[in-house]
Amino acid sequence: MSYKIIIDSCGELLDQWKEDQRFESVALILNVGGENIIDDDTFNQSIFLKKVAECSECPKSACPSPERYMRAFDCDADHIYAVTLSAELSGSYNSAVLGKNLLLEEKPGRKIHVFNSKSASVGQTLIGMKIQECEEAGYPFEKVIETVDAYIEEQHTFFVLDNLETLRKNGRLSKVKALVASALKIKPVMGSTDEGAICQLDQARGINKALVKMAQQIVEKTQNSGAKVLAISHCNCKERAQLLQKALQERMPMKDVVILDTAGVSSMYANDGGVIVAV
Repeated sequence: MSYKIIIDSCGELLDQWKEDQRFESVALILNVGGENIIDDDTFNQSIFLKKVAECSECPKSACPSPERYMRAFDCDADHIYAVTLSAELSGSYNSAVLGKNLLLEEKPGRKIHVFNSKSASVGQTLIGMKIQECEEAGYPFEKVIETVDAYIEEQHTFFVLDNLETLRKNGRLSKVKALVASALKIKPVMGSTDEGAICQLDQARGINKALVKMAQQIVEKTQNSGAKVLAISHCNCKERAQLLQKALQERMPMKDVVILDTAGVSSMYANDGGVIVAV
């Protein structure tokens, strides 16, 4: 059976997926100070980060339209899957479901499933990898859905922010708290809830101590790590991601580790110097 995997642009694509017709990224639109930036292969991270730093307003994102998802679903593949940014963070999941329903009205009987990742960034990447693994193993459509749903329920996402400006600009952190945190070099360690929302897990003074605390959280929350792939995405800080990889490999066995640059939406959330981990 042929298959297609569609991932909204908050999820990073592996290099080998970018030239593979079975994979498609559906772009969200970023807005910085009234300027729209399409989160596709034209996205320039350094220019985007500069615009965000210079703008007093918080950057925003708009999800793909149902019609855009409908076009992505309208293909010759026997099995079609979409993996969206957490429904708690974006309307992308609901838009994809509407796009699926629109196509099924025209072409009933097509096998299409939309996964709410309950994650973001490399969490979506890992889900795409799991779908591909199931398809390559020859699983029936329903078994793929069952297996991937179970995988999503076990997955955890973590991130450390080096720059708190986005939290300040969007009102999640008051100006006074942001100034105090910056002066004391306090870095929050964040994670995902079971529903796919964002919560603070811990904090530390200095980015290196925060990364150590995040590593501790990852080790504590990851069961059967030797059978799992761990993914790290970083916003303009590859060496930091590599140091985190080394620290985690010293603490627990892993099947594999993937390191990727953050795409547009992930760069908006992580901001300059941020690191995201999913396992």
